[in-house]
Parts: sequence; C-alpha cells; structure tokens
Amino acid sequence: MPIDTTDARFAADVLESDAPVVVDFHAAWCAPCRIMSPILAELAEERPDVRFVKVDTDLNQETAVRYGILAMPTLMVFRGGEPVLRLVGARRKSRLTAELEGVL
Repeated sequence: MPIDTTDARFAADVLESDAPVVVDFHAAWCAPCRIMSPILAELAEERPDVRFVKVDTDLNQETAVRYGILAMPTLMVFRGGEPVLRLVGARRKSRLTAELEGVL
C-alpha cells in the first residue's frame, strides 16, 4: 500500500530511499486520481522492491511547487534522490507498468 508523505517527510521518505520510489502527486478533488489509487495499490503489492508514496498537493504545496506539479495525477519516479520519470494523467495498469518498467 502506498504511504502518505508530507512536505516535512518528503526528503526522508523519497529522496533518501535506497529503493526506487514512485510518487503519486494527487488531490482529494481529482477524479482521475481516485481511478489511479487502486492501480497504484496493486502495483505496490506486486513490487515490494519499489516504494510507493502519495503526496496530497493541497496539503503539501511546497513539494508540489518544487517539482512543478501543474496537473493531477502526476507520477514521478525517483532513483537515488533524483527524478528519472514524470507521467501526467490517469492510465491503465498495463500501460503504467510498461512505462515504469524502463526506470525501475
């Protein structure tokens, strides 16, 4: 299950992680975000080697601004504290899995 993080915890939860991290930038009012939530939960179960983290952009605007999040959902993959992939918008699990495969 993806864990919720905050502006204060982002560095520890994401940037300092030894494992690759998929960050879901979302908002409670975002319908496509709600579609992606169970897909990301499934992927988190299937990929214990990858950390899945959620950032509510309304509650954690500092992190959203730092990474230029303008649309939701935005998924970013971090490796070694650096962003290596940005995906904007909802997508089917099969497409998301294929897109993530190249960087995980």
